[in-house]
Amino acid sequence: MFYLDKVASAAAISLVLFSTAAYAGETVKIKDITGREVEVKVPVERVILGEGRQIYFTAALDTEKPFGRVVGWRDDFKKADLDGYNIYLKKFPEMEKIPTFGGMKDGTFDIEQAVVLKPDVIIMNTEAKSATEESGYIEKLAAVGIPLVYIDFREKPMEHTDDSMRIIGKLFGKEERAEEFVKFHDEQIARVTDTLAKAADLKKPVVFIERAGGYSDDCCMSFGNENFGKMVELAGGVNMAKDFIPGTFGTVNPEQIIASNPDQVIVTGSNWELYVPGGKWVGVGPGADKAVAAQKLSDLMERPGFTDVKAVKDGNVHAIWHQFYNSPYQFVAVQQIAKWLHPDLFKDLDADATFKEMHERFLPVDYQPGYFASLKAGL
Repeated sequence: MFYLDKVASAAAISLVLFSTAAYAGETVKIKDITGREVEVKVPVERVILGEGRQIYFTAALDTEKPFGRVVGWRDDFKKADLDGYNIYLKKFPEMEKIPTFGGMKDGTFDIEQAVVLKPDVIIMNTEAKSATEESGYIEKLAAVGIPLVYIDFREKPMEHTDDSMRIIGKLFGKEERAEEFVKFHDEQIARVTDTLAKAADLKKPVVFIERAGGYSDDCCMSFGNENFGKMVELAGGVNMAKDFIPGTFGTVNPEQIIASNPDQVIVTGSNWELYVPGGKWVGVGPGADKAVAAQKLSDLMERPGFTDVKAVKDGNVHAIWHQFYNSPYQFVAVQQIAKWLHPDLFKDLDADATFKEMHERFLPVDYQPGYFASLKAGL
């Protein structure tokens, strides 16, 4: 219930922030996820997405025409989630004509290009905030009448997802739709947290989450107290890397994995053929071949630091779609992780069914399984 109490508190704050109803074409002040007050004429009709994967939330609100407002975006959707990109491309071929931008974080964003496209707003992730401020982008955009709004599904997603969806709902004039999504999101997480709260003598396994295992030869990227690290905790596990990583993202070495001897290992992966052709990454995602994913997952466990740990010996090694870490769909990951960690407690919980229901209710493309793989029989 702690999670739902926290959600209710955040919802109350959001209702205060957005208590004044906006009429068509009205300029309103919106408080973004960083606390900045931004004046925006809503509903916005022309939007630049600071990241292509922001289509994950755009599609959940503008389900019939997910690209209807998008006049520019980064090209990361295709590179980071090739399978998902191709599914959307098949149904919405016009998306290939959308102009692409460089990133504010790497200093390649083109303000002149943005001005030509006349956006009503630019939506950015909070991870780009420091670079955006240092480069003076906010002031430069404000000087030409383009507001910038920050949202967050990556740095502190379990804290910021609901309010980020409400902010976008306000921008799009889709407040009711956003609340419907938030309600579904919170109910699905509660199916895990409520069950765990009632469990007697719950034993929490130690879990090592490897971020993008096999993407490079380095070992091993992971998560601290946020993102997938927080998802593990919500799912009834102990995030091994939290003792080594003070922030959201960081690295642990093989010796730390051996010493911690995790009970479970979960590797995040996606189809990164355009980033690392023929790489050792585990290509889970929509329509993925689970047998191929399981073999690549098994191969990764041959690296130093993994071969003798308890999780590998017991076969408790799994792969999960990396993009849960940067979308409003984390509740699906929480359910699947809970099932891996506590199979008896969650024997009737089906994360695939939950994700399929979400697609049917909120997304314009059909659900294709393949987001999870495991070396454990039956899971």
